[in-house]
Amino acid sequence: MELVCRKPHPNSSQQIKCQETGENLRRVTSTQLFCRKPHLSLQTLTSMEKMTSLKVNCWLQWLTVTLALLSGVPAMPVDVDRVCMAPSTAKYRLTFTGQWTQTAFPKHYPLYRPPAQWTPIIGVTHSSDYHIWQRNEYASNGVREFSERGEAWTLIKEVEAAGERIQSVYGLFSAPAVVGGTGQATTEFEVYARHSLLSFIVRIVPSPDWFVGIDSLNLCEGDHWIENISLDLYPYDAGTDSGFTFSSPNFETIPQDKIIQITSSFPSHPANSFYYPRLKHLPPIAKVSLTKIKNNQIFSLPIQPTQSNQIPSGNEIDGSLINTPLDCEVSVWSPWGLCKGQCGEKGVKHRTRYIHMHPANNGVACPPLEEKKLCIPDNCV
Repeated sequence: MELVCRKPHPNSSQQIKCQETGENLRRVTSTQLFCRKPHLSLQTLTSMEKMTSLKVNCWLQWLTVTLALLSGVPAMPVDVDRVCMAPSTAKYRLTFTGQWTQTAFPKHYPLYRPPAQWTPIIGVTHSSDYHIWQRNEYASNGVREFSERGEAWTLIKEVEAAGERIQSVYGLFSAPAVVGGTGQATTEFEVYARHSLLSFIVRIVPSPDWFVGIDSLNLCEGDHWIENISLDLYPYDAGTDSGFTFSSPNFETIPQDKIIQITSSFPSHPANSFYYPRLKHLPPIAKVSLTKIKNNQIFSLPIQPTQSNQIPSGNEIDGSLINTPLDCEVSVWSPWGLCKGQCGEKGVKHRTRYIHMHPANNGVACPPLEEKKLCIPDNCV
């Protein structure tokens, strides 16, 4: 049985696929062909023979294209996902640890109404064609509601819809809230070979639309699951609210911005609660530890420091960053007051300024808040 096959144009981004006339396209491999079976008369092969012959010919065509690719012949780009060959499922324990302290983040640290705390964790295990959130991309409505108000209903519905529509989500899980800037929350979840990626999001409370989380961490390495990993977490801005401080009133961002990581110098505005110009990097505001569960026990290994879980180096302050220095911030000077004094003599006038932010953790002390200078008295008779 002969096959009539065609390849898309080399400049086309269209995938090559193999099909029988009158049937839906079916995937053969990551590099595929459009295979069309010509009309056959009734005297041709049996159904089983037809199927076998079609498969053989399609694979022969695939082999031809593969050899062409290996020999350097120009061909269309091929996007092949890294395949996880580990045992089908694995169970992990996730421990979220808040490190949001007044000494590490003294600026505008929220002590009441409400005090510093974290929402419950919303997490998913999924494949590479799904993201619950993604840096430098726009937040979904669900992420918007969660990062601004801590409401998870829409976000959960989005995750469930993605699982039903494209079969990209394997599991949805949560962990309790942490009622304080520091503290821990623990949960367990499962991953599957075809859904080996982990993502989660936790809202910073209070904040305009700030959160921490992980996007698409692959827990599979070739033919095995990672046993133990610990990552530092830094704040992100969802791009939906333009507030600068933890307690800013609602100020919708129009048009919506993309999700960005907040740093010690960006947004570059002295009013920002994370603005620490003396630091090259913010200290981590939280961390997450993942441990693979084996035989209903925690198989704990020492966590070796890696580039991904170390505190960024190069800070101008002490490397531990336990006590982040906060410099005094003052207002601009007021206008000079009236010149007071006796006629025929020099008078004195004053101007003042006030403290925006008191220093903390050996930060720069406040400068003088009042100045005076000699002048000629006003309205002297």
